[in-house]
Formats: sequence, structure tokens, C-alpha cells
Amino acid sequence: MKIFIEVTRFHPEKDTEPHVQTYEVDMGATSRILDALMYIARNIDGTLGFRKSCAHGVCGSDAMIINGKERLACKTLIQDVAQKDGDTITLQPLRHLPVQKDLMVDQTPFLQKMKAVNPFFMAKEPPPGTTEYAQSPKERVAIDDSTKCIHCGCCYSACPVLDEKPDFLGPAALVQAARFVFDTRDKGVEARAELLDHPDGVWGCDNHFACTKVCPRGIKITKLINQTKRSITQYNDKS
Repeated sequence: MKIFIEVTRFHPEKDTEPHVQTYEVDMGATSRILDALMYIARNIDGTLGFRKSCAHGVCGSDAMIINGKERLACKTLIQDVAQKDGDTITLQPLRHLPVQKDLMVDQTPFLQKMKAVNPFFMAKEPPPGTTEYAQSPKERVAIDDSTKCIHCGCCYSACPVLDEKPDFLGPAALVQAARFVFDTRDKGVEARAELLDHPDGVWGCDNHFACTKVCPRGIKITKLINQTKRSITQYNDKS
């Protein structure tokens, strides 16, 4: 089917402001947005900037805004966002992050916020008489959802809180925190309370659910954040 791809383009070293460039391509309905971008880069305009890697929805590198919604280009089919010949598909870079070129954004602020919550294992003392940290299937289920994050930045882009509070840690960082807060083998909230218990931490979340709606991995992000809020409240009550 013939479609038009409208890309918001911007190169900070050359452009004073973003502009839209339109490409006409013929693609199958079950082709992916990434396929269309690759076709453009190889056959029409080799200067178009975008990222890709695994092309299977695992690395998260090709996250962008497609027809107004954060998605992965490798997981979005043409038929998901265009129904007939002549339809237009708009592509924009993720929000809240500096544009490096066209659809490529600088993830440094996003990754720094994730690092700020200590997203690594901080082990409790092992049970007496063993060096292993046993965990039941039920305890494992409690952290399963948070382990699915691929650091794509879709939730960060969609979060309306960041429009007004740029210092808010953001949904992805809070998911990383939840991964360890609810791990029974980890020191949990005790080791991270100071990092999370402030207006730009978990309390910055206003429950818009925008992050949950765009997550390509289906993570219940807002639920995890609210569970973390309750965990911090319980911790403070005991302190």
C-alpha cells in the first residue's frame, strides 16, 4: 500500500528549529514501521537519523512517537497505524530528552535517573547455615513484571508529570527501584527509602497511567509505583 511517512527532523548542529519531511513509500500492510524507515534510509534519504538494533522488541532502541503514541518501530505494523492507500503516518522523537538527530534522542538524563535509585542487588545477610538466598515461586512472581523493562524510554516520554517537573525520577527509574524493593533477597526499601521518599521520587507520580498505556512490554508501571508508595509508608511507620 502507498503511504506517506511524515518525520519530524532536527539536527542541532545545522537546524535552528525542527521541520517535517514527508516520504512516499509502498509497503505491505504487515510490514513494520522499522521496515519503512530502513527503506527510506537505503533508497530515498540516507541522511535520516534513527536507531535500531535487535529489531525484535527486545533492545528498545527504536522507540519513537508514532501517530502521537510512544511505540517501538520494530513492533508496530503499517496496518496498526494506517488503514488505506494514501494514509499518513507521523514519526516524532521521544519527548523529555534532547534530540541528537531526527528520531534519535540522548538517553543520558533518562539513564542517570535510573542509576540514581541503586538498581542493583543489595543482599541481605544469608539465612543461617547457608550461602544461598532461597526464594519461593510466589516471592519471585512479585518482581516478575518489573524485570521485563527494556529501557526503551516510552514511559518516560509519555509521562505528563515531566512536563511540569523535569527533576521527577520518572516511571522507568521507579520500575527499576521496584524490581529490588520487592525482592525478598534484597535489603529492599530500607536501602532506597531516602532515594525514593521525596517529591521528585515516588510521590511525584500523579497516577495518570500514561506510562502503563504505552509500555511495549505490558508492565503495570503505575501499579508498581503505588505499591512502592505503600511500602515506603509502611517502612516509615515502623521507623
